[in-house]
Amino acid sequence: MKVGDGTSGKLVGALVNGISILRYLKDEKKGVGVTQVARDLGINPSTCFNLLKTLVHEKLVGFDPSSKTYYVSIGILTLAQGALDREAHIRLMHPELQRIALSFDIGLNLWQIIDDDRVMVVGRAEPDNPLSISRPIGQRLPAFSGAFGRCIAAWSDLPKAGIERRFNRIKQDRPLPFEDWYTEVQTSREEGYAIDRGNLILGVTSVAVPILDADNRPYLAISAIAISEQIDSSKLDRLIPEMVELSRRASGTLLNQE
Repeated sequence: MKVGDGTSGKLVGALVNGISILRYLKDEKKGVGVTQVARDLGINPSTCFNLLKTLVHEKLVGFDPSSKTYYVSIGILTLAQGALDREAHIRLMHPELQRIALSFDIGLNLWQIIDDDRVMVVGRAEPDNPLSISRPIGQRLPAFSGAFGRCIAAWSDLPKAGIERRFNRIKQDRPLPFEDWYTEVQTSREEGYAIDRGNLILGVTSVAVPILDADNRPYLAISAIAISEQIDSSKLDRLIPEMVELSRRASGTLLNQE
């Protein structure tokens, strides 16, 4: 072994264990508690707890206080700027989506804007509830549909007349007049989220947040969807800040990748 080849010298145990934790959490679809992480990796529980706490502080790992579990955070993308494409951004968002789905017992979809008129489901997360609503990977819808459509329209550079033409192509179960919808679009830009209360699909409520790229344009959107009776105002008050914060962090990593 030659000195200076990058493989000589003593390995730092704490660093090795920290990387092992990241690799372990990466393969877990749900959050994992510190006891299980320590047991599965053969790390002293106290040491494992301190390593996880450090990784959370550095925003490489997320912590769900309700279930006391840890998961890989999208913050890890900041370590791979330039080496990862945007599809990696989509893959690494799944643990965050799954955490929210389980915490709020609600289905989530990740939408990608594929052209000016359409969006496609590129990711999904489901709770344990068999009555949850979700859309299949690959499904496409008009870009201005539902809650995510309000978010996309809010950051669109189209004039109002162009937005209205797109809006008129949407099939809604309970149609909302364009001026009312457009007011909600403007509010969405101010508040960072949008809600569709049974307009697109009768009896179904959806909440969405955009993920913006370096040009301040929506590249992705996250939507939570449920039967309206399953998502009352109390749940919305807790869910929306979680989704807005995820949107903010995800937009930040896209910005840093440009």
